[in-house]
Amino acid sequence: MRKSDERRHASKLRLALGSRQLIVACALIVSACAPVARAQQTADVPYVPTPMSVVEAMLDIAKVRADDFLIDMGSGDGRIVIAAAKTRGARGLGIELDGGLVNDARREAARQGVSEKVEFREENLFITDIARASVLTTYLFPRVNIELRPRIFAEMKPGSRVVSHEFDFGNWKPDAKTTVKVPNKPYGPPQSEVFLWIVPANAAGSWRWQLDGLGAAVAYEISLEQTFQTLRGTARIDGKPARLENPRLRGTRIYFTIAGEIDGAPARREFSGIIGGDAIRGKARVPHAESGVEWRATRTAPGKIDIDAATAFAPHAALNQRECS
Repeated sequence: MRKSDERRHASKLRLALGSRQLIVACALIVSACAPVARAQQTADVPYVPTPMSVVEAMLDIAKVRADDFLIDMGSGDGRIVIAAAKTRGARGLGIELDGGLVNDARREAARQGVSEKVEFREENLFITDIARASVLTTYLFPRVNIELRPRIFAEMKPGSRVVSHEFDFGNWKPDAKTTVKVPNKPYGPPQSEVFLWIVPANAAGSWRWQLDGLGAAVAYEISLEQTFQTLRGTARIDGKPARLENPRLRGTRIYFTIAGEIDGAPARREFSGIIGGDAIRGKARVPHAESGVEWRATRTAPGKIDIDAATAFAPHAALNQRECS
């Protein structure tokens, strides 16, 4: 095989962790490179551009604003980062393994006048610092998403948004999703799914507070277990067992109801608040107080978010992205 043919062959089979994947093509590549793929546990797949209608849907579902910093994990030709800068005023960073695509993205950013707002790097996405991202976008297979999952929970701030085109994060259920028509889609049905996750605060552990403004202060306590953004737990009122109803978490915002007895009479109190470290501040809905009553809880025993590590794959740090040639 001539060198020019070898280069063309390698280019066609490049396993780039770009943010555009083609599931059918991946099956062909796995077949052709099975021994290499098995040895490396590789999750790399070819580049497929995201339709602009899907790009807009991703920016919409994340409510991208001018004060956001967006990181696209596998940015391809840079269209998501460039669109976020041009149409929303956001700053952004694109991470891509293919140096040619990185150069294309830089040229397109210059052509569209957003070079000062965006940056593109030829880099392995598993070493990229994602802590500063308020929005993280991906078009990666679930296996790769799941490998990213521990870093998302460890590094990104609660309330940050994660948006994925087509593929999910395993049993971390999305907070929202939308379907976009894609008439010329090169694989599957003529539509794409766009998913949104909001990085949850750590609400796990035990919390105590008193509710004032009702005559005698009433002591409340809840103990919460947390898997992703899902909460479950128990409650007490003045040291007596009570029911914790419908606990919910969306980013840093927590909502729940406690039902029990106060001075021998049935009582239900609805609480909402914002978690900041080991404190929750918010308002409670109580009888005879239309505007609610302020409350502040303190975490008395720590807890840990369960991200179901048993379903995660081995860390990707030791993996390399190589061409199958």
